[in-house]
Amino acid sequence: MTLDPHARRQSNRPEPGVVLGRFDDIPDGGTKLFSFGKGYERFQMFVLRRGDDVLSYANDCPHVHGPLDWKPGEFLTEDADYIVCAMHGAVFQLDDGLCVGGPCRGDHLDSVPVEVINGTVIVAESI
Repeated sequence: MTLDPHARRQSNRPEPGVVLGRFDDIPDGGTKLFSFGKGYERFQMFVLRRGDDVLSYANDCPHVHGPLDWKPGEFLTEDADYIVCAMHGAVFQLDDGLCVGGPCRGDHLDSVPVEVINGTVIVAESI
């Protein structure tokens, strides 16, 4: 067993086909948090909805591998234009997870492929 907490969390990453929930349960312009596993091995991800599109990222800052949300399930700046890390203030673009400000500038969030099928958000195959 590895002692790296980041690697342990990845072992609980959901497989393609896992149902996350109803598309309509994610507010347009907002996010929804999902957790898999428990304790230090828990993998968290969030789905971001923009109109009819959804994107998803691991709740894991590339700087120190800590959670991004500033309160449970809250990931966006006040104007909802960026994802922000509560630990160090890193700022990430919504569409590709690129860090455009803060200590991990140039790094990307770990994307989790998702798709909507018949109104349900599911984990998709990697692209």
